[in-house]
Amino acid sequence: MLEYKTHGVCASKISYKIKDGIIDKVIFTDGCDGNLQGLSRLLEGMTPQEAINRLKGISCNNKGTSCPDQFAIALEEAIKSQRI
Repeated sequence: MLEYKTHGVCASKISYKIKDGIIDKVIFTDGCDGNLQGLSRLLEGMTPQEAINRLKGISCNNKGTSCPDQFAIALEEAIKSQRI
């Protein structure tokens, strides 16, 4: 599992697993449990790039970011550093 410490959102951490180029598991720590469980289930089965395309730039309460946006950032960083 890869882990990403979030910035500026309610969730404090995102743990995720990529298997054969597909998002296999996503776990948000803290935040709005029901919404984040739903988001996690929707993301499972997507490619990282598809998730980035759908989630990047979503803002929560005018914070300039959100839990979905933070996951897109985590995926982008993992791709750039070739961890996935």
